[in-house]
Amino acid sequence: MGDRTVQKRKYIVEKARSVFGRNGYRAVTMKDIVEMCEISRGGLYLYFASTRELFEAVLEEEHARGAAVIETVMSKGVSPGEKLLLYLDEQKKIILKKKENLTAATYEYLFETNLSAKNNPMKKRFDEDAAVLTQMITDGVEQEWMVCEDAAEAARNILFTMEGLKVSACAMGVTAGMVDREIEYIMGTLGMVVK
Repeated sequence: MGDRTVQKRKYIVEKARSVFGRNGYRAVTMKDIVEMCEISRGGLYLYFASTRELFEAVLEEEHARGAAVIETVMSKGVSPGEKLLLYLDEQKKIILKKKENLTAATYEYLFETNLSAKNNPMKKRFDEDAAVLTQMITDGVEQEWMVCEDAAEAARNILFTMEGLKVSACAMGVTAGMVDREIEYIMGTLGMVVK
């Protein structure tokens, strides 16, 4: 793909992200994307054949953004406990993001497409994040910053808690204080105190 083609595709994905974030997965049509991007229908179909294909590109972009955040957190020269807190603070931002949040759209997509675990982008992200968190907790235990008997299980529990908060934020609303209490609880289970 040429540079211009890559830029146009990226532009379409960004605009589509906004539409899916506002309207969910099921309600979005290719016409909605055409209108948002201000391009012709044929122009859109040069890049994407369906809303499903376009949403999958949005999910890939979200995955790349999430991986970049984790990479940034891991590259910081701070203790494992501070890395975990930085990671949880990033999750908090996602949970509290009210505008153009992709959580509802992602679940609509997953329920509608009925993907296998192998092809599920959410499962892939979960497994990658679990591996990073497991290492973070293992490092924290080895450096005596944390106390934990099973780093892998703790990592999975953290991810399930964060995902539950994302869904709760969409379904019934959560406050920053509620998220902070969960973060304090998580850190406390690892023998750390959040100030």
